[in-house]
Amino acid sequence: MAPRDQRRSPAWIFGAICPAEGKAAGIVMPGCNSEAMSMHLEEIAFHVAPDAHAVVLPDQAGWHGSAELAVPSNITLMPLPPGCPELNPVENVWQFMRDNWLSNRIFKSCDVVVDHCCPAWNKLVVLPWRIMSPGLRYWAHGS
Repeated sequence: MAPRDQRRSPAWIFGAICPAEGKAAGIVMPGCNSEAMSMHLEEIAFHVAPDAHAVVLPDQAGWHGSAELAVPSNITLMPLPPGCPELNPVENVWQFMRDNWLSNRIFKSCDVVVDHCCPAWNKLVVLPWRIMSPGLRYWAHGS
């Protein structure tokens, strides 16, 4: 077993976007596992309009397709092929957030990371054009 740095704790933003409507749903979690992903899917399901159905494009991370995953009835998972993050529109949103709100900082604790990630996500969700612009793929929606 390799030694591991015990001074740091991770925080993960689980986020999903609807580029067509400029909507987003997300949560910040201390780890990535099936339980966290199930909570994320619950959050997405809450934001889906009553007469709509969401298609979520997870990558091939183990917790995205685990048998333990609880998938709400108004969501369908359509896993992306391995090694193709560029097919997921939310990847552009992550890059935008890193470039503008989440990079080049030193945090003293996981709580401080969470305290920084939550406002960054909240800045994003009130600006629908920040979701639509980087989230739309010209090749998927026409030119």
